[in-house]
Amino acid sequence: MVMIDSQTAEEEAVMQVAKLMLLSARTAPKSGGVDDIHTLILSGEEMIRVAEEMEKIAEERNIPGFIRDAKNLRSSKCLVLIGVKSTKSFGMNCGGCGYISCEAFDAAAKIKGNDYVGPACIFKVSDFGIALGSAVKTASIHNVDNRIMYRIGTAAKRLGYLGDADIVMGIPLSATGKSIYFDRKS
Repeated sequence: MVMIDSQTAEEEAVMQVAKLMLLSARTAPKSGGVDDIHTLILSGEEMIRVAEEMEKIAEERNIPGFIRDAKNLRSSKCLVLIGVKSTKSFGMNCGGCGYISCEAFDAAAKIKGNDYVGPACIFKVSDFGIALGSAVKTASIHNVDNRIMYRIGTAAKRLGYLGDADIVMGIPLSATGKSIYFDRKS
């Protein structure tokens, strides 16, 4: 007979759900079927490295929310990162990016702001939102606590995770008696 304690089973289950979240992000609908979504799972020391970078950003910018979110990340079982290459055009000439045409958008300088690179194609950003929603839906279906966090994505991008993704968001995962991502202070 095999005996698996609840802590071991829950940690393994959370990691399995993280893998399913990457699958959900990958198979989420994309504009024109063109997939510019990047995904990655971090745990252990790599995840703590992101939390440390968040603390550095908090100090640099005097934004306490980075500290609060870093504490959440340190208490998580693993981290899902999802990003998008948003500085390439989709080819619709819609103007949603602020340029008259995709040709003008493509010719525009790509500028790195504090956190992300822009301008961004509205279709790529929409695809990104759908991928994020699909991923957190999967976590929710499997009862894994999660929260999409901009600040985690900011630190992960600064550390070079997800390569050439222009925008990155982090989704920490936890399985406890009460979600650690809500009723937060600061």
